[in-house]
This record gives sequence, structure tokens and C-alpha cells, in this order.
Amino acid sequence: MNLSVGRTPVATHDSGDRVPAELSPRPYLHPVRTLAGTEVTETFPDDHRHHLGVSVTLADVAGTSFWGGRTFTREHGSVMLDNHGRQEHLAWDDRSAGWTTELLSWVSPEGTELLREERTTRALPLDSTTWVLDLRSSLRNTSARELGIGSPATNGRPGAGYGGVFWRAPIGDQPPTVTGPDGMSGEEALHGSRARWLALSSTTARGSVWTLLFLQPGPRTDPWFLRAKEYPGLCPAPAWDTRLDLAAGQTLELGLRTAVTDGPVSDHEALAKACAALV
Repeated sequence: MNLSVGRTPVATHDSGDRVPAELSPRPYLHPVRTLAGTEVTETFPDDHRHHLGVSVTLADVAGTSFWGGRTFTREHGSVMLDNHGRQEHLAWDDRSAGWTTELLSWVSPEGTELLREERTTRALPLDSTTWVLDLRSSLRNTSARELGIGSPATNGRPGAGYGGVFWRAPIGDQPPTVTGPDGMSGEEALHGSRARWLALSSTTARGSVWTLLFLQPGPRTDPWFLRAKEYPGLCPAPAWDTRLDLAAGQTLELGLRTAVTDGPVSDHEALAKACAALV
């Protein structure tokens, strides 16, 4: 199923049904493309097989990994455990060319539902070279008990607070340029920051330039988990360095809004304001 801007397909929804169990099966968007057709996502890369385009992930929900791959433990470091959950499709509430709302069940390895999710994805036109992907996730604790939500960072690996709406971009010949507001630039400056927005820009092997500008649309403003040198990927990290306690029936709201642009961007601040203003 494709998301489109006008008559231009810009993102493909994959159910995730064929994702291996050890990668925490889940739906994802791939490929996501610019309006000119350049792919700006990657799946099953050799460096991290569990990176799946644009997906909603949490590394530790009461011991269950919805991230995939190895789990970081204080006692043994990063090890493969039999703790992988899965996200199961329940229903579509809305489904059109530019808008979908999907209901999902987050299930533990034992088959118990821990979270019930409503995920809304919109493809919004901005101008002739840019469109905006708006993804909102509402996660309700349906387990009838408190759930601790963590990350490798909360389990003892500093700086590895990943989890949330995660975007894996393609690796180019060179690491992407990383830009933020107020003159901030580079992975070191923006990783762990609460910057209002951040942008990645890269050149493909064929010479096409793409730029992705990210901002957090909801009431939460989480630190950014960012990788650029090792691989291009990021997410707003809700469990950056402190575990979240989600009471039974409580809801966790996550979101990521991304301007997808052909070419370099000369005025990132103007693009960020235009992206934020879309309704």
C-alpha cells in the first residue's frame, strides 16, 4: 500500500509479516522517496539488520524488545536473548492515498498484549520539491499492570537511549551533513540535544542530493538519538536516560514530522517553520 502526495507515490507501507522473529516483526515504511523518486530509507542493512525504514520501536517494555536484535544487559553487555515481541495489525480506522490510521497490538514473546497502538501517518504537500511525513503514535498500556519502558542507556550503556519513531536513512559514500538550529552542527553537538529541529543531507551514488528535516510535533520534546558517522539514523528518544513508568491504562504519545526534500536546503529555519505550520 502506497502513501501519495497528489498522484506521486512517496512511501510504501509494509506489514512486517515477513520480518524474522529475532528482528521484532513490525510494520514499517519503505521505501520512502522524495518527490523526484530518490529513496531516503533503508531496511535490513548489514550493520543493523533490525533497522526497518521508518518504524515505531521500543527497546525495552518490561523486558520485551520491540527493537530487534541484541539486548544490552548490565551483566553481559549486548547479547541475543529470546525476548523479542511483535506488533500485530488489528484494523485500519482510516486509509486513503495520503492518510492512514492503523490499530496495532504490541505482543510479548508469550503472546500477551502489553500495548495497544493507534498510529496515524500522513503525507502532506509543501512545495514543488518538498513533502512532509507526519507520523503520530498513541500507545496505551493494556497489560493491567505498570510497564517500565527503557533503553540500552537506562540499562547501563550511556548515550544509547534509542527507541520511539526511528528513521533509518541510506548510507552514502560520505556521512550525511548534520545541521541544527542556532548554528549547531555535527553528530556530537546534536546527539542527546533537545534541538527544535535537526536535518540530515546526503548525496547518492548517482549524484542526487536529499535532505531530511526532522521536528517533534507533539507535546513531548525528547532528546534526539542521532547517528551519522556509523550510519544515518535518528529518533526522538522517550527513554533517553531514565526509565518511564507507564501505569495500567496510561498512554504514551510519540511523534515525528519530517520534511523530505530534493536537493540541499539553504534556509533550514524557514523550512522548519513551514513544516511545523502544516495542519
